[in-house]
Amino acid sequence: MSFQSAKLVFAGPVGAGKTTAIRTLSDSAPVSTEMPMSEGPMGDKTTTTVALDFASVLLDDGTPLHLYGLPGQTHFAHMRPLVMEGAVGVLVILPGDSPDIADECEHWVRSVREINADVGLVVGITRTDIGGGFRMDEVRQAVRRCGRPIPIFTFDARDRDQASHLVRALLLSLG
Repeated sequence: MSFQSAKLVFAGPVGAGKTTAIRTLSDSAPVSTEMPMSEGPMGDKTTTTVALDFASVLLDDGTPLHLYGLPGQTHFAHMRPLVMEGAVGVLVILPGDSPDIADECEHWVRSVREINADVGLVVGITRTDIGGGFRMDEVRQAVRRCGRPIPIFTFDARDRDQASHLVRALLLSLG
């Protein structure tokens, strides 16, 4: 698939690594709406996205890729359809150390498909190195319950090569 430019959206729960992945991929400083967390820190995380994150990167062929991050909190769910408007694909980012990762996966995949049933999807799982109980088969089962197959990868959101691999997999799946 060839684009003059493309819009990708990063979706997932608070603390999954969406903002980190966007910062890692970006060619310049991203626009971010990070604010202090109202319920206090989650471990080392003290801020959260309240509207969206935005950055851009040029693909190898010179195509501009626009990256948007959705807020993970439920009370900002009204932003999701607005941010997803015109997206060719969504990367669902999930924290591998979450005991509820399968439920989170199913929730986010279904939420994205409710907004746009035809959008391309890839699931990326972060923090599997610190999630002692992480099981890929639970995530695969959650994806199967949602219908069409979706590529699933583990990756480090701080590693540009790994984050780029996830984006490439999504773009290739668009066909």
